Amino acid sequence: MNPLQRTLIEKTGHDNGFEHVLSPAGDAVTLASARHRSQAVVTALAEGFEVRFQPATPALLPELLRSFQPWSAAGDVFCAPTLANLAALLRRAASLSQALPNQAVRDYHAAVAQAVEAMPAEARGTEIERLVRQRVGQARYRDALLTYWGGACAVTGINVPEVLRASHAKPWAECADDAERLDAFNGFLLVANLDALFDRFLISFDDTGHLLTSARLSAGDLQGLGIQPGMRLRWLASEHQHYLQWHRECFLLGA
Repeated sequence: MNPLQRTLIEKTGHDNGFEHVLSPAGDAVTLASARHRSQAVVTALAEGFEVRFQPATPALLPELLRSFQPWSAAGDVFCAPTLANLAALLRRAASLSQALPNQAVRDYHAAVAQAVEAMPAEARGTEIERLVRQRVGQARYRDALLTYWGGACAVTGINVPEVLRASHAKPWAECADDAERLDAFNGFLLVANLDALFDRFLISFDDTGHLLTSARLSAGDLQGLGIQPGMRLRWLASEHQHYLQWHRECFLLGA
């Protein structure tokens, strides 16, 4: 790897979520970040770049495979033919690393600590603090879902932020801990009408992502709400299934 190639890799990393360069090892450049724990090991090829990730969460590689073709059958090595391709791959990896489980919880705890420290002493440990924690958590959860779903509804693909809602499959109050509350797999980014129905268990999704509707909704209701036959999630990860099963049991009880 020549100095120009190394410089281009380092700059591309810096501009796309991997702002730190670790000690160089041979012909590879190892990129890291203070904002997440994933690392990317980039090697210059005759044409393009080879990228190996050391993910902060096991969910990262399967999610990257939705958008990027692997270089190897193992699915853990990617080839970026151009700097633009490398930038897109690193940018998606960095954003997912911040949105997926573990990192989102750490970011939430840091944000809560900052918010509580700014509160008057007499408000700490009260209902006010509980509401602050919930507000911060819901904002972090929305950010995680916006990142995970690429800023578009998980069903319709509509990408108007003002009408998108972060829908929990297992509601905030029912979650066992912050890890569940902030898990990007515990729900979906939905347009407002689907969010309202999902929140009230009037719709759900089966194990393949197809939309299920309650018998309480008439054909006229479905038409008025924009519910069409064949609607389904754009994709469904295995990590969604646990939460979706919980939601579907509530849906079936009310259906």
